[in-house]
Parts: sequence; structure tokens; C-alpha cells
Amino acid sequence: MTATTTIIITTKNRKAELAFTLQKIQTLLQREDVNCIICDDGSTDGTIPFLQPQYPHIKFIQNLKSEGLIYSRNRLMQLVTTDYAISIDDDLHFITENPLESIYAFFDKNPKVGVLSFRIFWGISQPQDVFSLEQSHRMKSFAGGAHVFRMRSWHEIPNYPDWFIFYGEEDFTSFQLFKKNIEIHYFPKVLVNHRVDIKSRKNNTDYALRLRRALRAGWYLFFLFYPLQIIPRKIGYSIWMQLKLKVFKGDFKAFYALSLALLDLSFAIPKILKNANRLTLKEYTIYQKLKDTKLYWKPDNK
Repeated sequence: MTATTTIIITTKNRKAELAFTLQKIQTLLQREDVNCIICDDGSTDGTIPFLQPQYPHIKFIQNLKSEGLIYSRNRLMQLVTTDYAISIDDDLHFITENPLESIYAFFDKNPKVGVLSFRIFWGISQPQDVFSLEQSHRMKSFAGGAHVFRMRSWHEIPNYPDWFIFYGEEDFTSFQLFKKNIEIHYFPKVLVNHRVDIKSRKNNTDYALRLRRALRAGWYLFFLFYPLQIIPRKIGYSIWMQLKLKVFKGDFKAFYALSLALLDLSFAIPKILKNANRLTLKEYTIYQKLKDTKLYWKPDNK
């Protein structure tokens, strides 16, 4: 039986970026084995009225008010009925042509693998040199907006934690998969372009909010999954590095984010106690030996 795939995208007030992405993946959208579902997270820029007439075969859903990225991804995953779900950001497109054949072949040969994380080039324009000698390998986690999930594996674990709001859902899911002996692999055969200028992000108005959410997500994960005796050292080191590398160098936005993230952690204690699924020390040791998640790729000649 031929495998089938759903491409899922969550978006909010990024009509132009999403339109560009859909144009770039038009060849995939025309395939009979591919569905597409887009969740509009409370946009006010007319995203759905603008795009829906152009893409009648895409299913559009909408949150009447913004509920957050992770909530939206859960909604999308609940609607998937195909064998696989490819999750991409609204500002990301495939550079690799015909990626599905290599994806299907890898999953067929590797039944223990539940998630493949793509090779990602970060930049406004895609690279001229796309060749890479990198090989697939197992790693700890995956890129939230550039991966494919075997839906059979998704149904074995809890949904993404929507109370995280933004950041951390990939690692939460990765720990759950690890506990089920389901593997995550880096898959460099599929190259994508994430059209983001990383260097400019620090100057964005949402820098402090992003940092706050990233910090608290990391701390939530410590308390949810790490052996208890490991947590104090991990938390202490995380706070110290923020102070050393940012706050003590005059980054007062980072101090603000750090303070609010600690407050968020205290309020999240009931949810942490309810959802904890800790690794044993043996499992923790095995997990730490896995390769780190590869999120950034540059051409070999750079």
C-alpha cells in the first residue's frame, strides 16, 4: 500500500511568508499522496480569506483567538489521518526536490524510528551549494518546524504540552519517545530553507519574551524528566550562564526574562507534578550519550 503524508503548518499574521512557502511547495501539494492542513492562530491580517481561494484543496482551520504555537500543532496532529505528518514553519520551504521518496524509504528500512529531522539552512535566501557528506544518525530531539512524524509513533505518546505555549515541545516529545524506545534521527537527505536572519533576532521587540519562554521550557523539562538528584545542578548552571554571559554584560532584558521565567516555573509546579515521566539514572546516562540535536547546517565551503 502506498504511503500517505499530511503537511501541517501553523501561522499567525504572516500572510506573505505563508504565501511564499505554499508557492515553493506547490509541487508537493499537487501530489495525490499528500494532504495539507493549515492552522491560523487568530490572525488579524486576513490570512485565510487571502489564501483559501488559491488553494481549495488545502484544509484551513482557525483559532478564533491566539492559543499559541503548541496548541495549534496539537489541533493539526489530531486531524492527520495519513501515515506521516510533515511539520514545517510558515517561513520554511524544501530545497530538496521530491523529498517524500527518500523519507518513505528510510522509514521502511528503520521501523524503530518515529521522527526524522531535516537538514536546515537558516538564511533569507537559500544557499548556492547544497551538497553535504553528512549521514543520518540518531539524536536526542528534532526541529519543531522541520520534521516528519510517523503517526503510529505519535499515537503512542502524550500530545505536545500546550501549557509550554512556545518552545520546548520537541524535547518534551523526544523524552516521551525515548521512554517508548522510539528513535529520532537526523535526516540530511532532505534540505530545507528556514528564511530567518538569526543575528537580527536579538534586536527584535520580542527578544525578552522569547528568552523567557525558552528558559522556562528548559526548566520545565528538567523537572518533568530528569532524575531528581540531577536537577539542582542543571538549574543552577542554567541560571549562572544567563547571568555570566548576558546579565553581567549589561543585558538587562535578559535579567527581566530570567526573573519572569523563574516565576513561571513556580506557577507550573502542579502541571509538572501531574505530567512527570522521569528517566532512571541508567536511562539518563544512555540519553546523554545520544548526539545533540542538529538544528543548523552550513555549506561545507563556508
